[in-house]
Amino acid sequence: MSSFDDIDPYEGISLSARAMAARPMPYLDGLNPAQRAAVECLEGPVLMLAGAGTGKTKALTARIVHLLTTGTAKPNEILAVTFTNKAAREMKERVAGMLGQAVEGMPWLGTFHSICVKLLRRHAELVGLKSNFTILDTDDQIRLLKQLIKAEGIDDKRWPARMLAGVIDDWKNRALTPSKVPVSDASAYNHRGVDFYAQYQARLKDLNAVDFGDLLLHMVTIFQDNPDVLEQYQRWFRFIMVDEYQDTNVAQYLWLRLLAGAHKNICCVGDDDQSIYGWRGAEVGNILRFEKDFPGANVVRLEQNYRSTEHILSAASGVIRGNSGRLGKELWTEARGGEKVRLIGHWDGEEEARWIGEEIEAMQRGTRGLAPIDLNNMAILVRASHQMRAFEDRFLTIGLPYRVIGGPRFYERLEIRDAMAYFRQVISPDDDLAFERIVNTPKRGLGDKAQQTIQTMARSNGVSLVEGARLAVESGQIKGKGGKALHQLVTDLTRWGRLAGDADTTHMELAEIILDESGYTTMWQTDKNPDSPGRLENLKELVKALEAFENLQGFLEHVSLIMDNDKQDAAQKVSIMTLHAAKGLEFPAVFLPGWEDGLFPSQRSMDESGLKGLEEERRLAYVGITRAEEICTISFAGNRRVFGQWQSQLPSRFIDELPEENVEVLTPPGLYGGGYGAAAPSGGGGAARSTIEDRMAAADGYNSPGWKRMQSRAGERGLSQPRESKSSVIDLTATSAFMVGERVFHQKFGYGAITGIEGDKLEVEFEKAGTKKVVARFVTAAEDVPF
Repeated sequence: MSSFDDIDPYEGISLSARAMAARPMPYLDGLNPAQRAAVECLEGPVLMLAGAGTGKTKALTARIVHLLTTGTAKPNEILAVTFTNKAAREMKERVAGMLGQAVEGMPWLGTFHSICVKLLRRHAELVGLKSNFTILDTDDQIRLLKQLIKAEGIDDKRWPARMLAGVIDDWKNRALTPSKVPVSDASAYNHRGVDFYAQYQARLKDLNAVDFGDLLLHMVTIFQDNPDVLEQYQRWFRFIMVDEYQDTNVAQYLWLRLLAGAHKNICCVGDDDQSIYGWRGAEVGNILRFEKDFPGANVVRLEQNYRSTEHILSAASGVIRGNSGRLGKELWTEARGGEKVRLIGHWDGEEEARWIGEEIEAMQRGTRGLAPIDLNNMAILVRASHQMRAFEDRFLTIGLPYRVIGGPRFYERLEIRDAMAYFRQVISPDDDLAFERIVNTPKRGLGDKAQQTIQTMARSNGVSLVEGARLAVESGQIKGKGGKALHQLVTDLTRWGRLAGDADTTHMELAEIILDESGYTTMWQTDKNPDSPGRLENLKELVKALEAFENLQGFLEHVSLIMDNDKQDAAQKVSIMTLHAAKGLEFPAVFLPGWEDGLFPSQRSMDESGLKGLEEERRLAYVGITRAEEICTISFAGNRRVFGQWQSQLPSRFIDELPEENVEVLTPPGLYGGGYGAAAPSGGGGAARSTIEDRMAAADGYNSPGWKRMQSRAGERGLSQPRESKSSVIDLTATSAFMVGERVFHQKFGYGAITGIEGDKLEVEFEKAGTKKVVARFVTAAEDVPF
């Protein structure tokens, strides 16, 4: 066991820091009354409930400086934890600025993980490790789990290692060791999750390794099992400060409670209204029950906002007020007035992107009656990454510089590049670069040796790689599972090429056929990575983008040209990012597109988490609005294409929650069957139901997320008539001629039974190929198939 006698509590602390005496406190002069109250309340539990833009970092760092300046605490007696290295650096810099000297000897200011690494290296033997343990990254973790799964003879494709990793990470976030996993979780990973978790932890110990989840889990275990160790750190860390407390998971929460259990000198800074990371383990309940965890806690509300205008704050407050699970606060600002939150509806998503592009250019020129705004000071915040495609397409076309924050641009994403490679190969069979990308994507059992054989065959015969692959299979040089899969790919590519010239098959249908029959869509459907649903949405968005072109070739040429012409070397660029990525940022002008039920709030979030999911979506709306300093524009589309068909969209329920007096409606009169002004946030209306809605209802083909809600509010809002696609006109009254349960035949997948119908797409459980989604016109009734 580690000896505390070997540890110098003043390690790294300068003499000047040790000798720090009481001094003047000018850092208090710039604080408002609430901030100052939070800074000066040093003893006992304190919850600094800090709304967006209320100067919480300033108050938190001033509190650290106050502890040091008054001599209440030495630098090594303060534990200050953040979630990111950036936040930790900023805190150190601000403390140094307030002290007027470099910060030395604060070894316990950092992220949860960085601090726990230091602690765990001192006490590694208490959990069966050596002090020089290795920290595995995600790839190493997946590789190790694959080894364990393979040893048990489990099919990694059906039960991916990545899925198991997600299950284990969730348990570690909840501070559950294998022996503590509850019975309710016993069915995880086909009832083998707990067993594999135990094997994985044992293997990590053999390797003298940990993953990121272990850093917190091991320290919680050490503190729980070794009271003497915990007691020592409780004495050392006399004052604890936590940033972004609303984002803590269970393991972080327990770690903090254990350390603060004796003296209760803990100050947590956070905003329950900005807890938006529940999908990765954050528990908003941690901040909501702070007063129960620490009886007598002093709750200080920071409500004076220094970022946004009065109208923006009132609009955000109106929305978040709809949540019941919150501590409650009202943001206000001394800066009265300002621009109202602008609300506009569009015919469809493409028009939404066009209008925003024009508005950005006008604001840049200063032709909206406002001072010119630089592109760097404007941002588009979307709920889902697939929404970015329409904006990127538009901006690339008009030459408007932009940057994507938190991820690659749409046409540079992995799944889009893969799909485009398939399209290129079908249109141009000689495209060897495309073939190299798709030949083993998804996995077809073709290793490096098989791919070298294809290359050799193609070179020796002077043909393309796809022809080389055909020859390699026919000559028997590639056999077995890989040879069979390669033969199927080559055959499919030939058939898809014929469909490209078939006048009865649209290029949108062809794109869906290629992605479905190649197994590429299925690959992401079975992948349990949290990113996979987003990748599937991006693929749908890619197919949707084809509508504006006559054929696949025209689309591929368009993308190649705009990407080639896009130099992206401008100093000024509009930022595009998701709402999650925008937390902590601010911009003078913010655009919030896609406020439609099902898109925002996300239907998936509501389906998976119910009311809890809806409340987190509402917090996300609050975060989005409060990113804006001066101008906030919310928009929605009346129609979007789903599976090649128009769907009427219901404006987001969050729009109803915007206070009418803080909103300016920009929608042109007549666009929504009489003007959206009648359907402003007050909920008034009377606009006649549009033709498209009546036709969709008559065909029983309307399945947008807000359908039931629209029925209950019939007549309140009209919906626009969409423009026709440049490439085709979709018959909205067309419905599938098949029924669920009917037996059908598909040329590639064989016989199967229909298990679901979605527009013109069927979900079929095939006898040999498993469950697939196929276009209805490519199957026939089983009894019609000739013997």
